[in-house]
Amino acid sequence: MTPEGQALLAELRDYAPSDELALATRLRRSYDAGLVSAALAQARLRTRAAVKFGPDAQRMYFTPNGVEQSTRSSVAEWRAQRFAALGVTSVADLCSGIGGDAVALARAGIRVLAVDRDPVACAAAEANAEALGLAGLIETRCADVAEIDTAGYDAVFVDPARRGGRGRIFDPEAYSPPLSWAVEAARSAPFAALKVAPGIPHDAVPEDAEAEWVSESGDVKEAALWFGTKAAQPHRATLLPAGASLTGGRLPDPPAGPVRRYLYEPDGAVIRAHLVAEVAAQLGGATLIDPTIAYLTTDQLTPTPYATAYEVTDALPFNLKKLKALVRERGIGTLVVKKRGSAIEPEELRRKVKPEGANSAVVVLTRAAGAPVMLLAQPAVSP
Repeated sequence: MTPEGQALLAELRDYAPSDELALATRLRRSYDAGLVSAALAQARLRTRAAVKFGPDAQRMYFTPNGVEQSTRSSVAEWRAQRFAALGVTSVADLCSGIGGDAVALARAGIRVLAVDRDPVACAAAEANAEALGLAGLIETRCADVAEIDTAGYDAVFVDPARRGGRGRIFDPEAYSPPLSWAVEAARSAPFAALKVAPGIPHDAVPEDAEAEWVSESGDVKEAALWFGTKAAQPHRATLLPAGASLTGGRLPDPPAGPVRRYLYEPDGAVIRAHLVAEVAAQLGGATLIDPTIAYLTTDQLTPTPYATAYEVTDALPFNLKKLKALVRERGIGTLVVKKRGSAIEPEELRRKVKPEGANSAVVVLTRAAGAPVMLLAQPAVSP
């Protein structure tokens, strides 16, 4: 943050990893070697963080853990919008890290207390608030979150550490702090959200919480437990960037039936939230192709933001020779392989099939009525 450090970071704004050796050699002629190493490390982190933070990454400050564990900005902005819609004007952000969520909350006009016990993360959070012009709304505090009195805040947000020395932590009680502590902290505030792993077992979700799974462009990014929202339905799936949000969780599974003209692949957030039955109902009584597989099928095409639709051209028992023959006969050079309930790896299948030609197709390797099948299809187009 010194003038010299800022000048050095400005020179690294167009940093390219392939030029690092020559760049480091040149910069060490004008700057202290230790400062150059630190600035290059920050430039590398900013490059990695651009996936989550977009253009803001070039103005922000990161730690390796901060890049790895922070919420991507689109998800943080969605959560901030939900807090704002609830009338929240102040949030105690516990386990705030480098301040990614605090930034999104502040941009929504919410006053934030950002608390973390890592002094380097706190320094980064403070620097980020300053760099993005949000210092007036974000107060950073380096402390143990268990020592923070949140009574003066409208809401609490907790993002426990879910990684340890051996990688990801799957037991919610092994989070730092444990999920049980975070739940009690949440219940002490009018509103709260707890960030959890997308794979959290449904039986670990408290009865008084709404569980929300969020995906971006079809990729499930995180789950959160909401308190105080008085949700009529226990589960929610939110799809970004569209912002489509589906609630439910009380319908029985749809019945299974034969593969029909259209196949629907529900979004990952919908599957994680156990809302496939709600999508089936929206599609006018769609059925599953197998009781254990989350693919839906119908005779009529009904557009939905919660599933990708394909028009099935062939539904056949799995047979590699037959698939190779079909691909060759139809001049299929681009073969998209999807699988669910199949042990075959897509890349291995592509090597064996050797697609060649100007046409494209989708092959779905799955089970129908308990038997392995291959479904050739095309992306469905609404009339």
